[in-house]
Amino acid sequence: MNISFKKIDHINIVVKNLEEAKKFFIKFGFVVQKDGLLEGKWIDTLTRLKNVKAEYVALRLPDGETNLELLKFINPENLSTCDNDVINKTGFRHMAFEVRNIEKVVDDLKEQGIEFLSPVQEYKETNKKLCYLKGPEGIVLELAEYNKKIKD
Repeated sequence: MNISFKKIDHINIVVKNLEEAKKFFIKFGFVVQKDGLLEGKWIDTLTRLKNVKAEYVALRLPDGETNLELLKFINPENLSTCDNDVINKTGFRHMAFEVRNIEKVVDDLKEQGIEFLSPVQEYKETNKKLCYLKGPEGIVLELAEYNKKIKD
C-alpha cells in the first residue's frame, strides 16, 4: 500500500472554555476563519456519539498552511483530563510552533501573561532554540527557532 499524505490539514483541540482558548491562539497570530455549531447525523456517525452538539472555531496562521480547530462539546459534555501537562505521558504531548527571534517572542508573550514551563534552551545538535509554555487548559506548546548559529 502506498499512501501519499499531502500535509497536516489541521490540529483539533477539545476545550471547555472555547472563548479563552480562541483568545489565547489569537495572541499567537492566528486569525478566525469560521465558527459555528456542529450537529446532525454525520457527526454522530463520525464520532460514534449520540446527539452531538458542539461549538467550534477554525483558526489559521497568516501563512495559510497552519490550521487549528478548537471544539467545545455541549452534548455530550466534555470529558476532562487533568494531565495534559505531564510531559512523559504516552499520547499526544505538545504542538510546536516555529518562530523567528524566540527571545523576543517569549518576552512579548510573557508581557501578555503567558506562563512558560522553561526558559529558552539550546539543542546544539540541530541548531535549535526551544522552550515550552502552557497553552489553554494546560496543553503544552513548544516554541522553536532554527538555523541560528549557536555559540559554544
